[in-house]
Amino acid sequence: MPVLVRPDVRFHRSFLAALQEGLALEEEMSAAYLFTGDQTTLADPQVFADYVEKLLADVREETPRPEHFVPGTALWWVDGTQFLGRIAIRHRLNDWLRNGGGHIGYWIRPSVRRRGHARAAFLAGLSHAHRLGIDPALVSCDDDNIGSRKVIESAGGVFERPFDGKLLYWVPTGTSTEQGHNGS
Repeated sequence: MPVLVRPDVRFHRSFLAALQEGLALEEEMSAAYLFTGDQTTLADPQVFADYVEKLLADVREETPRPEHFVPGTALWWVDGTQFLGRIAIRHRLNDWLRNGGGHIGYWIRPSVRRRGHARAAFLAGLSHAHRLGIDPALVSCDDDNIGSRKVIESAGGVFERPFDGKLLYWVPTGTSTEQGHNGS
């Protein structure tokens, strides 16, 4: 049964396979995550280990980050050793996040889409956001992403407004299911 876990190097191979699936579909997220600034790739085990440590450190307020970034929690949706997707929970909003990024972002690898993983991972992420004191959570999706819109609305998302090609919703976090989370 899939669960949310903290990022871990044990998912290296599966994580890379998921990104390759995204690249095959020309998904921008996959390219952004696969390559680091100096053209080394996450295929290098040490680069991947450093990436995982960076994700884990991002929860701390004092962790250095670009000016417009806020502390956040990264969680991976996995089944056994298989990386299925990721949830990113930003601990607070700034002007940029209020207009499109929101509190929570998620991505599911292409080969397991349309099987309920996005909804299950999102609900588990909402529970985690609630434990962080976020309620409700601002969530956005591209205005043409019908699947994501359905996930958000099925979780109780209330439409706020469109903004620059995105739809913004407020989603209650306190009523989401606790299933699917394993803080390991």
